[in-house]
Amino acid sequence: EAENLHRRLIERKEIEMKDSSWLQNWWCTAGYLQIRDPVVVNVSYFFHFSDDGSLGALANQKSFDSQGKSLGVMRGASILHSAAEFRKQICSGSFPQQCIGRKEPKTPLCSVAFKYMFNACRIPRKSQDTYRIYDPSLHKHCIVARKGSFFAVDFLDDFGDALPLQVIEGRLQQCVELADKQVDTPKLGWLTSSDRDVWASARQEILRVGGFKLKKALEKLESGALVINLDSETPVSKKQCGNIFLTGGLSSGDNRWFDKSVQIMCTENGKAGLIGEHSMMDGMPMISFADHITKNSYDDALRKSERGQFFSQNGGVESLFLDCIPSNSEDSKVHDMIAKAKSEFKTLITDHETDVQSFQGYGSTAIKKMGYSPDAFAQMAIQLAVYRLHGESVGIYEATQTRPYLHGRTETTRAVSPDSTAFVERMGLESKFASSKSSREEKKALLRKAVVSHGKYISKASKGNGVDRHLFGMSMLADDKDKMPAIYSDPLFIRSKTWRVSTSHLTHPKFENWGFGEVVPDGLGVAYGVKSDACVFCITARKEHCWTERVCHLLEEALLEMEYINVGDKPPKSRL
Repeated sequence: EAENLHRRLIERKEIEMKDSSWLQNWWCTAGYLQIRDPVVVNVSYFFHFSDDGSLGALANQKSFDSQGKSLGVMRGASILHSAAEFRKQICSGSFPQQCIGRKEPKTPLCSVAFKYMFNACRIPRKSQDTYRIYDPSLHKHCIVARKGSFFAVDFLDDFGDALPLQVIEGRLQQCVELADKQVDTPKLGWLTSSDRDVWASARQEILRVGGFKLKKALEKLESGALVINLDSETPVSKKQCGNIFLTGGLSSGDNRWFDKSVQIMCTENGKAGLIGEHSMMDGMPMISFADHITKNSYDDALRKSERGQFFSQNGGVESLFLDCIPSNSEDSKVHDMIAKAKSEFKTLITDHETDVQSFQGYGSTAIKKMGYSPDAFAQMAIQLAVYRLHGESVGIYEATQTRPYLHGRTETTRAVSPDSTAFVERMGLESKFASSKSSREEKKALLRKAVVSHGKYISKASKGNGVDRHLFGMSMLADDKDKMPAIYSDPLFIRSKTWRVSTSHLTHPKFENWGFGEVVPDGLGVAYGVKSDACVFCITARKEHCWTERVCHLLEEALLEMEYINVGDKPPKSRL
């Protein structure tokens, strides 16, 4: 049976999909657009950016400038200014070809994902969603969200360049002031957090009730370059920011449109982050965008604006849903739908918890001196922590990009191997620092072997030589006439691909944290970055398990013990 399915997969690759990828359409639809779970937590991911140093003096004193603009408005304006530069490169085709590799010639990467970044939106449909891309040359506005009200704001000139910073700032401030007055505007953002079929039905209902005006308002929102979410919170810690940036929380959940490809959150005190809708675009292309906007500060945007021509700060702002939904319509279900969506959103996020392990003991510099790949070393720390959490090894997924191939996205790196299992079992279920030198050497040898094995798997996966996408492809070709190969019903295979821990690694000097949700109800979502002198892990799970705080502790314990077996004669102390 497997041979027949494999042959048909080759035919699909060489004939039916010869100008694309045999996997792309299946992965985007079966992997994302057909999934009916809410995108919030289950699909979306967040980035937490470092503070803008040029706003630092203000941030240390107060959250508002002398003209009453919050640091969030100022940060949002400068990010929009930088986003306009990046958007123009993407839309004009002048963005440089991305490549990977340390040696020449470097390997070019597929750029198709970038077309879904700006002026694009996921659209809810029954059974399977769609994605809509609008012509960027015809749409020069962004969307601004404040207290659940949405505004279309012109931020580009006729050449696609950013308007002067002061103009953008003034228009964002208009949105803040208007939102404070629009207390009766329906909070349609709640609906985007719903089950996809429920949201599809609600969308049809608001279109029925709101008619042409609502239709045009939705099109305006969907066609916006991106969303700037001006949140009213003042978070400080990585955990506080993570909770707001992943979901919006109970206070700002209505201040999101979770279907938009890119949303930038700016809090009252100038903290900033991004939430990405994952279905058509993975994290690495978004990193390029985030890299650009975090390299450009408020002062940079101000300097670039000094030579700009005059634009009025007045105007350029349109309230989208004001008076679109009649409050007294007897047959309207909209308000009940919004209330239900809000209630289910509250249940969803209160059922989850997110914790952050910001380990300051060491980072990639020390790990490389020990002779290890930082990514593989961090993966072994995760495996050891999870082994001690559950008392056994479980399926662990690490996403590996395959963008060297046309329309390539990711392949699965199966992080658990015989070598990694040997390492964690030798380390044991409890931390033991008082071991002999020979015991430390034995553990170190097992760690080194496990790290090498992990690196080899990643290398194979990045070249398209993993197993999971191949097996997925064959399963998609099976129909009623085919008998599924025995492997698909094998209990060990089913257990091995039940991803109790979903992991992904992104490290950027301007990122404080990033994260996403678990992929199975009894699982963990573990996002991590390995900086030169620190390791940051963001752990998300259902609250009922009480896992996230425990995993944070076990990760610190694992990292300290792994350092000890490599370089220490004395047990190290906690260095949170």
